[in-house]
Amino acid sequence: MYAALVPLMPELADFDKDEKARVLCRLLGGGALAYTALTKAEWGLIKLLPFKAHLAIDLTVSIFAAASPWLLGFSKNKQARNTLLAVGLAGLSASLLTENKEADSV
Repeated sequence: MYAALVPLMPELADFDKDEKARVLCRLLGGGALAYTALTKAEWGLIKLLPFKAHLAIDLTVSIFAAASPWLLGFSKNKQARNTLLAVGLAGLSASLLTENKEADSV
């Protein structure tokens, strides 16, 4: 759901004119789709990436997403800033609350 929704956030939250924030959302979604497809899990298409590594990437990307308005210079854009903060905090919560063991059947 993250990979499908985050790239649409610039249009949904009305900050599609902010190129840095828009491109970041596209990259976050595309990246999430790529490493999810490569994860050793039931949903992985090419099972290369251990699930613990997937969660570590989620955690790192979520921290970056939350900090990105200040790191990339669009913190004055309220819609973009608040959306990326929400995306980062949601991802951070999900990565910390997800049980980090590999599925036995994979």
